Amino acid sequence: MKYIKKLVPKYHLPGATSFRAALSKGKTQQYVKPDIQPGDLALLQYTGGTTGVAKGAMLTHRNMLANMEQARAAYIPLLEEGRELVVTALPLYHIFALTVNCLLFLEVGGCNLLITNPRDLKGLVKELSRYSFTALTGVNTLFNALINDEDFRELDFSHLHITVGGGMSVQRSVAERWQQLTGTHILEGYGLTECSPLVSGNPYDLQHYSGSIGLPVASTDIRLVNDLGEDVPKGEPGELWVKGPQVMLGYWNRPEATSEMIKDGWLATGDIVQMDEQGFMRIVDRKKDMILVSGFNVYPNEIEEVVSHHPKVLEVAAIGVPSESSGETVKIYVVKKDPSLTKDELLIHCRSALTGYKIPRIVEFRDELPKSNVGKILRKDLRNEALKQQQDAANAKQ
Repeated sequence: MKYIKKLVPKYHLPGATSFRAALSKGKTQQYVKPDIQPGDLALLQYTGGTTGVAKGAMLTHRNMLANMEQARAAYIPLLEEGRELVVTALPLYHIFALTVNCLLFLEVGGCNLLITNPRDLKGLVKELSRYSFTALTGVNTLFNALINDEDFRELDFSHLHITVGGGMSVQRSVAERWQQLTGTHILEGYGLTECSPLVSGNPYDLQHYSGSIGLPVASTDIRLVNDLGEDVPKGEPGELWVKGPQVMLGYWNRPEATSEMIKDGWLATGDIVQMDEQGFMRIVDRKKDMILVSGFNVYPNEIEEVVSHHPKVLEVAAIGVPSESSGETVKIYVVKKDPSLTKDELLIHCRSALTGYKIPRIVEFRDELPKSNVGKILRKDLRNEALKQQQDAANAKQ
């Protein structure tokens, strides 16, 4: 029994057909090859639910094949046929792991090193020590955890030549330390489940951290729009809208959510982006995560970027909480790298880099931050918790 990790209880679903029954019935039937067209539904890929309820994105065969080729075109000079070993510290049911790590690397004859539990950092590093890995994909929190691990810093990085970051903003402090340690820069890209997922990426020959999510991949049109759906000038922040062969059909059985997301053929991503004169894009933040302080827009990414540069900070998350005087105020949750870190130290650091209304008014130290199954920090959970704390405090006064 020591090798059994989980037992599935016996259960019955009304109207369900068991696998054994399906096999038995199928043996008596004649196989008819289905006529599959590029526009046919290939899979229902559920969104992560980090900012709301998970929804099933309807991705077609055309969506998936197009995005594989878009990714390949963007990074083909880096990929060596039959020689790649990519570290997959993401579950294969995650759209990036499926399209890029699995399908793209299989197409070029590569192998996957699947890490089933990347939160077990010691186990992850031990597994990495056994292989000459050439590529690694992940999120900022994973890169940050690895560069702060003594055993990881002792690994051989001589074969590593591709590091791709996404899912959340890659912080400058993390990217620079990663390059210094491994000799490779993090190619930051941008995508979402509804786009199969790749939308943009930095050029493969980038030699340093840019803070950009790069340029749109092939055959992809983009717009940056204001709240009225009007295009904004270059340099101004606007919501990113996307059109291309990788964009989903819509959400499964969610017509209202589909109409909110797809407008005149354009997919409204909900992400606020800026574009420079060369067409390179930079994520400002999620539209839903924006904090409104006395009428001024404050973006959590900016706060987190500043706080993360403090040498005693390991991780940080910024949210907005209700305030009677300013509508909302900034609260940060911090995981210490150095136990001696104090609130006053952090605030002094913030005052040196942030405008007054952006400075956090509330600081809470934590042993860890809530994360999704792929390592993204869940601001939504922190907001819900903060609101509950405020409500409980208000009820206690009554």
